Amino acid sequence: MAVPTGRALVFVTGNAKKLEEVVQILGDKFPYKLVSKKIDLPEYQGEPDDISIQKCQEAARQVDGPVLVEDTCLCFRALGGLPGPYIKWFLDKLKPEGLYKLLAGFEDKSAWALCTFAFCAGKDEPVQLFRGRTEVRLWCPYSDFVFLIPLCCVSVGSYAELPKEVKNSISHRYRALAALSEDFSKLNSAPETKSTKHQD
Repeated sequence: MAVPTGRALVFVTGNAKKLEEVVQILGDKFPYKLVSKKIDLPEYQGEPDDISIQKCQEAARQVDGPVLVEDTCLCFRALGGLPGPYIKWFLDKLKPEGLYKLLAGFEDKSAWALCTFAFCAGKDEPVQLFRGRTEVRLWCPYSDFVFLIPLCCVSVGSYAELPKEVKNSISHRYRALAALSEDFSKLNSAPETKSTKHQD
């Protein structure tokens, strides 16, 4: 059954700028109306998919309705994919300069940024995952500045320097939301569509 247009979907965030960016990327054709809500979710451990699913299930339980949860990873090849989903805590303790120092002994400064959006239609409903990945590298041009450079546009600059329109067209968040938008577009255009989990 198609999604009722205009129905509220709770996006779990307390960041108004992030809500604005997500709404901008999804555009006017997205069938839900996104509303933000700050929810303190447990800090789950495990693989990125497992963490996203658990966070979304708990959010749906608390909201008792449709929810959208985002989780972001930064995975360095030299560190076997770490810090991955724990990047928030690494940044909090080490700051960007500390991240760069972690890689000081490695020639390979490449990484991938992974964004996962988890959607759940309500309590006890299945969780759908939508992933976006961008290849990046850590770059430290000056002692006080550390940038993530998306490899698809090295000549343009770092994420910190990119215009919003350019960033929103290549970022891992954009790619995850594009997958989500495509899935919902198919769902809303077909009278009967079986719900499936998005595959990379």
